[in-house]
Amino acid sequence: MLAQRLGGRGARGRLDGDPRACVHFGDVRPHVFPAAQGCARRPVPAAQDSCLSQPAPSLDAALDRASRLLGSDPEAAGREADGVLHVAPGHPAARLVRAAAHRLCGRPGEAVAVLEPLLREQPQAALGHYELGVALSAQGRHAAAVAALRRALALQPDLAQARLALADALHAGGDREAADAAYLAYLRHSARDPRLLQAADALAGGRLPDAETRLRVWLKQRPTDIGALRMLAELAARVGRTEEALQLLERCLELAPGFREARQHYALVLHRDQQSARALEQLDMLLAVEPDHPGCRTLKAAILCRLGEYEAGIALYAALLEQFPDNPRLWMSHGHALKTAGRQDEAVAAYRRSLALDPGFGEAYWSLANLKTVRFDDADLDAMRAQLARTDLADEHRLHFDFALGKALEDRKVHADAFAHYAAGNARRLAMLPYRAADTRTRVERAMATYTPDFFAQRAGVGDPAPDPIFIVGLPRSGSTLLEQILSSHSAVEGTMELPEVIGLTRALRRSAEDGGSYHDVVAGLAPEAFAALGRQYLERTRVQRKTGAPLFVDKMPNNFLHLGLIHLMLPNAKIVDARRHPMACCFSGFKQHFARGQNFSYALDDIGRYYRDYVELMAHFDAVFAALGRPGRVHRVIHEHLVEDTEAEVRRLLDYCGLPFEDGCLRFFENARPVRTASSEQVRRPINRDGLEQWRHYAPWLGPLEAALGPVLDAYPEVPAFAPVRP
Repeated sequence: MLAQRLGGRGARGRLDGDPRACVHFGDVRPHVFPAAQGCARRPVPAAQDSCLSQPAPSLDAALDRASRLLGSDPEAAGREADGVLHVAPGHPAARLVRAAAHRLCGRPGEAVAVLEPLLREQPQAALGHYELGVALSAQGRHAAAVAALRRALALQPDLAQARLALADALHAGGDREAADAAYLAYLRHSARDPRLLQAADALAGGRLPDAETRLRVWLKQRPTDIGALRMLAELAARVGRTEEALQLLERCLELAPGFREARQHYALVLHRDQQSARALEQLDMLLAVEPDHPGCRTLKAAILCRLGEYEAGIALYAALLEQFPDNPRLWMSHGHALKTAGRQDEAVAAYRRSLALDPGFGEAYWSLANLKTVRFDDADLDAMRAQLARTDLADEHRLHFDFALGKALEDRKVHADAFAHYAAGNARRLAMLPYRAADTRTRVERAMATYTPDFFAQRAGVGDPAPDPIFIVGLPRSGSTLLEQILSSHSAVEGTMELPEVIGLTRALRRSAEDGGSYHDVVAGLAPEAFAALGRQYLERTRVQRKTGAPLFVDKMPNNFLHLGLIHLMLPNAKIVDARRHPMACCFSGFKQHFARGQNFSYALDDIGRYYRDYVELMAHFDAVFAALGRPGRVHRVIHEHLVEDTEAEVRRLLDYCGLPFEDGCLRFFENARPVRTASSEQVRRPINRDGLEQWRHYAPWLGPLEAALGPVLDAYPEVPAFAPVRP
């Protein structure tokens, strides 16, 4: 028997009348009513066409059977209730089950017809008023529904499903302010439900499949439960289903705008999805009500830095550290902001302070290593090794220590041990962020099949004509930050960062694809004027990153090579620069780099080799397509080794391609004090050197999987091997 909670005074929720029919309605599952208690134990014949093979032995057994059927087969539940009513005409609990069955089968009018006379007889029955309220709401009679549900809660304040139904009725009736308050009241009461607590425990314990199963079962019955929606959003965000997380949180806030925890989580997911301006809007709403909220202020500081407002972000971090001086993560975030702003000594001090507070905070050690200029001493190595020797160190910290130790040992030319740590860190990271090279291959093949000469010829003249963006594409660690630094040292060009807007547009297009198809299918069906609208949308969304008024700006998101077809269609006059580096050097440099997010292909040597090979083939495809369209050189390629060997000649070629006059400042790019967000932030503040060109050769004995994955792309570099001919 289900746990029973009674409503009202004394025997709350009791349906009076026959003293043997003292009915207690459980509220642990909506629409499920336990059997009558204390009823005469007389045989009840099975209702006609009942699914029971044998007659139920008593009224309470029959009612229990009927109530349990409500969740899976309400028609059968109604027949079971009719069987009880055949033996005990007017039985209150059976009538209530009969009404619930009508409502669940889409007959709210018949449910109301049963409930109204029942409640005249039994006015203290909380669940009866609840059922009436839900049925009235289904009829669109929201004011009457609200009255019935308020009556149910007056009789039984802990009837959680009545609180949810009340919130739904208020929302449907247009009283959004009252609905907001009702949803939040429901949230407070439902949080004690043991099944929600089990889902929360599974989520907190990392048992995500179990948590998801429990939450989806719960939400199938209560689709407007804002607490469960927020938990499912957290789960979706954890496993990388960002769009789903955003949709769930948007639904939460549509129902309950005052759900502060959901709004803060929404801001965080928007920030992680590179939608920082929208995230800042959400935070400002929260801070307007609670200006000293530390979590919102910390996230705002990170967003300000993402938006290029570094001094404001650094000042906010400093204020937070005055209030919370012993928070190691806050010190690390402060260090990140200082590093980006070029204040390296202060960044190092902040990272060191973080480690003094928490020696097991592996990310702070990696942050020091990631500056590329810090050399760890013997004490640092001993400290990191001691942490790795712990049996209780979480993998999230352990992988950071591995990457940091790999860098430290590489600096000491202990290459075998360095590689062992790099490999261990990558293996742990890959276990957290699974990657399938076949999925990338499918995306590349789909793009090559879509963007043919005929495809572009049929769409000639589309797009926004603005020449503002200079896209730098390729692989991470290919020299793209150096190219951005060179270009942004020109008076007509502003450097920004790895902008997420193109990827955001592709996600929006993908959402409208049928049956989970490719966004390229959507592109193929767009009207000509849609491409200009997309171009304008990109320019508007990136405007927040433009601070100087320069006519041109750089977007150096490397992964945009996958979207060249869309870029060309929506911004046909934008420049596209392909930053290419020796495949072994580029890929191994990526393997050594622990990326915060977005580069899941980089954590296994064969995966990164296949990714590089796919990239080369896709770029060769576009070279051939643009040549067939009479636009050879549409994409300008910079070979990193050529740039190192003859910097001025390559810089002049690059500026010519961009339609810019030569400026000496582009050769003194290392004097440019602009903020740089990438792992190369300190390297591009020094003159070009050859230090990194051949480092990969020290690791050649262990790079067989990478070499095999690269195949003919490696042999042909800097040229490309022959790929399949381009289709018309």
